[in-house]
Amino acid sequence: MSPYIAEFFGTLLLVLLGNGVVAGVLLKKSKAENSGWFTIVVGWGLAVTLAIYAVGNVSGAHLNPAITLALTVIGNFPPDQVISYMAAQFLGAFTGAVLVWLHYLPHWHQTPDAPTKLAVFSTGPAIRNLFMNLVSEVIATAVLVLAILFIGANEFTQGLNPLIIGLLIVSIGLSLGGTTGFAINPARDLGPRIAHFLLPIYGKGNSDWSYAWVPVLGPMIGGTIGALLYNSVFL
Repeated sequence: MSPYIAEFFGTLLLVLLGNGVVAGVLLKKSKAENSGWFTIVVGWGLAVTLAIYAVGNVSGAHLNPAITLALTVIGNFPPDQVISYMAAQFLGAFTGAVLVWLHYLPHWHQTPDAPTKLAVFSTGPAIRNLFMNLVSEVIATAVLVLAILFIGANEFTQGLNPLIIGLLIVSIGLSLGGTTGFAINPARDLGPRIAHFLLPIYGKGNSDWSYAWVPVLGPMIGGTIGALLYNSVFL
């Protein structure tokens, strides 16, 4: 399998399962309705784990433009593959979001609140303060990249790393996710937001484009900071 196809399918799986758990918790008449933030965070951690297991041996399972950029900045990834990796990630995230929409198709008509429908696709702040929302995404993604590099520097039983990274996602979600919904991944947010904009979702409202730059720029900055900090302090 091509690494670009692997990144596409890995990110598709990530968003299908990650946004799928959000849909299950938020949409009306789902059996998982109102099961809460902990369910969402654990669901995202498991989604990341499975996606890494699926394609990690083919593409390295970046599944996140912020990780691809961070690894490139510190010389751990070839620059000539960056655009193709990121394109695959965004397309995979978009396609995964379309599948979530299709899977929960009867529930959109049963859910009257437009912001709730948008929340199935992309993140939004608990308190709208764009500067602090950006700071939250920067900090959370810096922690993500630092921790991934820490994990890579340790010896684990073969095949255990994806599970450890999944637990890392749970930790970040529980500790740092309450402010913005912890996008920590530009593809995970922008791809589904575009899907929300394009799909014929009943009563969907607007796609909140005035906020859309925060979960794109914040993770890119934070991931780069995390990688540079690791290289300068921990190596």
